[in-house]
Amino acid sequence: MLSTWYSDVIMGSIGDMQRDARPRANSDRSELKRHRILQSAEDLFLTHGFDGTSMDDVAVHANVSKQTVYNQFADKASLFVEIIQSLTARASDRVQTEMGVPKTLAQVATELSGHAERLLTIVMTPRLLRLRRLVIAETDRFPELGRALYDDGPGRAIAGLAGHMRRWADRGLLSINDAMVAATQFNWLVMGEPVNKAMFRPDYILSQTARVRHIDQAVHVFIAAYRSKS
Repeated sequence: MLSTWYSDVIMGSIGDMQRDARPRANSDRSELKRHRILQSAEDLFLTHGFDGTSMDDVAVHANVSKQTVYNQFADKASLFVEIIQSLTARASDRVQTEMGVPKTLAQVATELSGHAERLLTIVMTPRLLRLRRLVIAETDRFPELGRALYDDGPGRAIAGLAGHMRRWADRGLLSINDAMVAATQFNWLVMGEPVNKAMFRPDYILSQTARVRHIDQAVHVFIAAYRSKS
């Protein structure tokens, strides 16, 4: 009797564990399929554009059924928006690394140079440049794309930099009344010329020598404008 009871308890516990594991396994499979769909759609949209990509194409590329794609995303537009948000958020995360705590103006310049280097390295990648071109082409039809690209990309990077600039100003290293304005100005000092050229000239390559010179000039102009007057 005891052995029968023990067997029933053990088998019942195993059954409970298997039932508990099923939802997790199903959830993991669903997440894996979602990831494949997003990755496939990203490749297709960046290669063929919005109109040149269909939900059928995404399903074939991701090796899932068309119904699975629609179970995850209501339509092609919602899939497109999520990809833009995901790509820009990932890029922004790479820019938003923790800065040091400068004690001198020279150290502020070093922190700014590092931020500018990260910014240019990321935004000048061919994949992100193609993304920007694609969003610009579709933003009249999908205004939320432009908002997503800006808010999760430049907007987030600028806000993060503004936080550091406020702290530097509080320590008397810079003279800044509006940190968001100052951070925006530095952002576009860095991005302006190289990104504009790359957007309109797909063959444009910013050499390392030109990159260093450009960053040095941007930092010099910014420090000259905002160095503490005291």
